[in-house]
This record gives sequence, structure tokens and C-alpha cells, in this order.
Amino acid sequence: MRIMLLLVALLTGAAAPGQDRVVVTSAEWKAGAASAVITPKTMMWLAGYAARTKPADGVDMDLFAKALVLDDAAEGPLAIVTVDLVSVPREVRLAAAERIHKEHGISPARLLINASHTHSGPEMRVWRTGNTDDSEKREREAKEYCAFLVETFAKIVGEAHSKRVPVDVDYTHARCGFSMNRRRPTGKGYQNAPYSDGPVDQRVPVLRVVGKAPKQELAVLFGYACHCTILSGQKFSGDYAGAAQAFLEAKHPGAVALFMNGCSGDQNPYPRRDPDYVEAHGRSLALAVEAALETPPRPLSGPIKSALREIPLRFDRLPTRPELETRAKSSDKLDARLATELLERLDAGEALPKDYPYPVQVIRLGSDLTLVALGGEVVVDYSLRLQRDINDAVVWVAGYSNDVMTYIPSRRVWDEGGYEGGDAMKWNLFPARWHPDLEEDIVKAVLDVRKDLE
Repeated sequence: MRIMLLLVALLTGAAAPGQDRVVVTSAEWKAGAASAVITPKTMMWLAGYAARTKPADGVDMDLFAKALVLDDAAEGPLAIVTVDLVSVPREVRLAAAERIHKEHGISPARLLINASHTHSGPEMRVWRTGNTDDSEKREREAKEYCAFLVETFAKIVGEAHSKRVPVDVDYTHARCGFSMNRRRPTGKGYQNAPYSDGPVDQRVPVLRVVGKAPKQELAVLFGYACHCTILSGQKFSGDYAGAAQAFLEAKHPGAVALFMNGCSGDQNPYPRRDPDYVEAHGRSLALAVEAALETPPRPLSGPIKSALREIPLRFDRLPTRPELETRAKSSDKLDARLATELLERLDAGEALPKDYPYPVQVIRLGSDLTLVALGGEVVVDYSLRLQRDINDAVVWVAGYSNDVMTYIPSRRVWDEGGYEGGDAMKWNLFPARWHPDLEEDIVKAVLDVRKDLE
């Protein structure tokens, strides 16, 4: 009988009579974090607003790239990189993934890069603005800056990787109220204006990483679904997300605070435009993180798994040559430019693309937390739906991840139309808006990738 009780104790973690408690645990997690300033050294063109007519003329707040590397020893290291930029161009993500894999052994499927989407960061795709002062100069600056980003990402991931120590990791969340849906119905369409009856996701998910010996906070990764569009001036700034990170790092000396943008394609901060709101909203978000850290945490343990898949996200009906020829004469200069460039492709013997390689990434942190990272400016419906459709204890959904090509509307927003629903596609060399089934295609891919990790 005593032998049987001891066997039961070993299998269940219970203590046999007269014995010390036996605890069966999973492999220990290790982690490290690092950061670097990525503020351009030259006054580059600023991204995010088409109305700008001149490059940056100063720095309100430095921009940062930050890396968190988590390792469970069994599955290998996972790197999460966050950047105070408007986007992550696909070519930058691919180049960084290749270099990080080569130098640090972290596979591309285990690298997540998320952009805060600050509209006060450098423009890296000058060709689509169409209104720069010196296109050749700005193209050269953008190319050099993208190369600098690849170098920096590899450097900070390597630094974080080398700093790994045994850690405890837990999850909490709170809420923050300054985000609001920005698609206000007018009866004739949708205006970019605060709409208090529109859907929002005001959760603030928080991942805390604490070293075991000595007990020291190493990193706080937090998210929020809201555009970084308080500012519209001519100076570099991380906007409210940069301010929130600065507040948290001051509150938690020695820790790296990393911001990960959520599904904020149709979410804006309100009120905005007044520079004072950068600090006000940044402090509000930082206080929400602090509130989350005051709640009982959910400890995370078990395997750290990650999978990345590119799916062919289809375009809707492609335009014919006669349609493009008509559009090329349009009074809408942007659409005319797009049509002209598409005609040049046809004249060169190229076919118009039927789809785009869209990145879907799913990360499982132990058995409780599922992190879904989607490319593009994803509207809030995706976060709300995936939190319902994925049957896991915690579901955290981020947009602006691994590639930011354009807006990703839900079927509801696609049907409604407007800027996020399809009009914004003209800012890219895309031949048409997305196919109306894009939401089902993306959600199916997420669920398939999630299943692959079981």
C-alpha cells in the first residue's frame, strides 16, 4: 500500500503519508530583453498622413525597437520585437528573420515583429505617398533606414538572447477608455470621427517577466487596440504608446516596456490633436497596466509554441484594361496614378496579382495563453471574434504584425465600405479591394494554425 501511495504521489504531485510533497513541473522558462533607439539620424519624410508637404523638422520623443526573448528549453527561443514605427514592411521582416535565424538560431516562425503604428515615424514606402519633395533622395533614405532596422533587430534580439535568465512569467489584464471607434455613419457613408456606439476592444493585456534570482522585473509586454494618431505635426514621436512605455520604464527601473498594437484599424484616441494628450493618454494607458499588475496574475508555464503561415489573401474582381485607361484620366490624382502604374505593368507583360501573401502567426505560451498576430491594419471585429472562437483561457489578438500592407476589414466593414472597407487600397499598388470572403479566410487560417500547435 505504501508503494502504491508513493507512485500516486509521484504521478499527481500529491504527498504520500509521511513524505515531503512531490511537485511535477514543466521545463523552466528563461528570458531576456533589450532595446535600442531607432530615431532616424536625418530628417526623413514622415509616415501616416497624406497631407504632409515637408519632411520631419525635429524630435519630440525618441523612437525605439525592443526585443523580448522567451525560451522554454524544449521548443527553442521565441523573439517578440516591438517598434515605434507606422509599419513593418514585408521585405524588412523577411530580411530580419533570415538574419536572426542565421545568427541566433531563432526560426522565422518564432519571430514576431509588431509596429505601434505611430504616425510620427519615418516613411519607409516613399513610392506610395506621391507627394515628397525629392523622391530620389527620400527613396534612398528609406532604403538605408530599412537596412538599419534589419541590423538593429538582429542586434537587440541577440542581446536579449544572451541575457536569458530563469524567469517567472504571468498574465493579467485591465481596461483603458480613450480609444473609440472612428467610423461614424452619416447616412451617406462613414466619416472619420468619434463614434461612441461603434465596437471597441479596450482591454489592456499584460505579460510580466520577472527574473528569479535575484527577483527583478525584466520586461512588461502590454497591448492596446488604438491608432497612434494624437499627433499630426512634423516631429518624430512614439505618440501615446511611446509615452506609456516611458512611464512604465520609469516606474519599473531595469525593466523593458514593450507596446504591442492590437486590432485598431478602425480605432482612434479621443480627444486628440493637442500634443498634451500624448502624455495624458500615455499615462492613462500606463496606469491601466499598473492596475492590471495589481490583480491576481495567471502564472504561465509549459511549452512555448509558435507557427507562422502566409495565406494567399485574394483580391476582388480585377479591373480590365479599358477600366484602367478610364481611371488613368480621373480627376482623382491618386487613383489616376495607381491606374497608370497598373497599365505600365500590363504593358510590360506582367499580369495583375490575384492575391497577396498575408501573414498569420499563432503563439502558445503554455496551455493558457494564445497570442494571434495578424498582418495589416486589422479592424477590431477580428479581435472580438477570435476571443469568442478560440476556446483558450486567454486570447490576445494583435494587428500590425510582420507586415503592414493596408487595411484588413471584416465582412461587416467590407459591406459598409468607406476608407477601411476598401477606399484605402488606392494607397498601394493593389489592383482591387480584398475579396469579400477575406474575414472567413483569415479566421480559418488562424484556427488551422492554432490546431497545428496542439
